Amino acid sequence: MSFRKLVTGAALGISVLLAGCVNSPNFSSVNTPLQPDLNPNGQPQLVSGRAIGNGSVRVGLLLPYSGEGQSAASVATLFENSAKLALEDFQGADIQLLVKDTGGTAEGASIAAQQAISEGAELLIGPVFAPAVQGATAVARRSGVPIVAFSSDTNAAKPGTYLLSYLPVSDVNRIVSYAAEQERRSYSALLPNNAYGAVAEAAFRQAVGQTNGRIITIERYIPGNAEDIRARVASLSRSISQVDTLFVPEGGGVPPFVVQVMTEMGANLGEVKMIGSGQWNTPEILQSPVMVGSWFPGPDNQSFERLATRYRETYGSQPPRNASLAYDATILAAGLVRSAGPDRFSDRVLTNRDGFLGIDGIFRFQQDGLNNRGLAVYAVTGKREAEPIAPAPRSFAGQF
Repeated sequence: MSFRKLVTGAALGISVLLAGCVNSPNFSSVNTPLQPDLNPNGQPQLVSGRAIGNGSVRVGLLLPYSGEGQSAASVATLFENSAKLALEDFQGADIQLLVKDTGGTAEGASIAAQQAISEGAELLIGPVFAPAVQGATAVARRSGVPIVAFSSDTNAAKPGTYLLSYLPVSDVNRIVSYAAEQERRSYSALLPNNAYGAVAEAAFRQAVGQTNGRIITIERYIPGNAEDIRARVASLSRSISQVDTLFVPEGGGVPPFVVQVMTEMGANLGEVKMIGSGQWNTPEILQSPVMVGSWFPGPDNQSFERLATRYRETYGSQPPRNASLAYDATILAAGLVRSAGPDRFSDRVLTNRDGFLGIDGIFRFQQDGLNNRGLAVYAVTGKREAEPIAPAPRSFAGQF
């Protein structure tokens, strides 16, 4: 199947998934955005700066072009390029992206959001970083304009500000539910003592409880401190005989180090399955011989590989995995304009329970701004590619 046909299918998927939401409810009570600033002729202000596309519905694209460090500019370019591909692939997209620089800061994002809204933006895509998301939210909320943002900081989510990023809760729910399906019932966890670890722990406790499992122990370590990690692993080792599953969500060198330390201490890991998060999808873990057979969740890679091929052919470089975020956000905006009429960006449409179909599979937004994703499960093989062992769900039916 060609990639353009795949995108058409995704657009149809948006229409199908929305069918129950759009055709039956009465949206007369849904708050509509405040009107943008108009010129004396009754038309929205002229666009200042660059715009992508020439559709009739304006959407802000807020990215950190002048943010500190090279990574900010790199992610801005990546997301803009991905958005351009989405508009090229979605035939007849009736949107125009208003490109605005947030500088990666709350103040810069506030100004960028105000500019986009005053020029008629009905939806904001971005910002990327949590402070910028919070700055844009303060402006957008006053105007009744929703945001689809890319921060992975769950504190940036709010009603009307929806995070499309990969969040710990979806990772934890998927990997724990899969472990339970494999009759795993006794868990321990090793978590970083930071904000991410706190979110992962809350989700872990809830997911284990919902699958009738039990938690033997949880240890928290100082991130980046090898001696503290060693001490926490030593503590875990004392009860490892009571455990059939060990949850270590942080990526990088932490999971292989955990196995190394436990082995040095003589812990019997024979029947213990190590499980992780989407942070494991890196060469350091995928190619580690001590991690072979361990499980982690992640989005379906097949569609992304097609997007990556398109990106390489167009821009001459391999895109990072998160390129799909800007692509999906743009496809979502175009799909809602086509399928949902004047209520396209209302809260009722954006938070429908059936969700949407994107490059990374199904996703849906919650009322609080967080998201749920349908994820696959992979096993580490010690090679460059992980082995898919459970497909991503095709709907949210039966998902907790």
